[in-house]
Amino acid sequence: MPTLHVAPLSKLAATVAACRASHLVTLINVGTAVERPPSIAAERHLFLGLSDISQPMDGHVLAGVQEMERLIGFMRSWDREAPMVVHCWAGISRSTAAAYIAACALAPERDEEEAADALRRAAPSATPNPRLIALADGALGRGGRMIRAIARIGRGADAFEGTPFIMPLASRQQGISGASSCG
Repeated sequence: MPTLHVAPLSKLAATVAACRASHLVTLINVGTAVERPPSIAAERHLFLGLSDISQPMDGHVLAGVQEMERLIGFMRSWDREAPMVVHCWAGISRSTAAAYIAACALAPERDEEEAADALRRAAPSATPNPRLIALADGALGRGGRMIRAIARIGRGADAFEGTPFIMPLASRQQGISGASSCG
């Protein structure tokens, strides 16, 4: 059963090791040093250097269509034979957006509201980056439903750093739950 794990940078190595992940997505500011765990092959690590912003800001990198295409393409190319870990600096905004995007991209029939509720149950502090959600909504042809679903669950609980969690990749009706973590 494939699992998608989300973690902050400080828990990256422990999460990858505990889950025995084969794939890794890094969404972090350009110039931030991130040591790829040795168990992850370079070709199985997507590094997206982008800031946690929703509007252009001097000195920062705003996510665009190219980054979203790379993220969705990488998620879809994952063979799902071993877990994938997604991380950002705090495990609250960029990585939770990417986890929600994966849940929608890998299951086109999945209801956006149900996926957003699954995210909230798994991660009380999740506050998905609205720019990433909007880009994904457009790329996946979701007609604003992803944007509305994330707006409905609102800002997550205040936290300096998120707790590692598993994002369910299927709805409860399909029998997969995953609000626990391995790291």
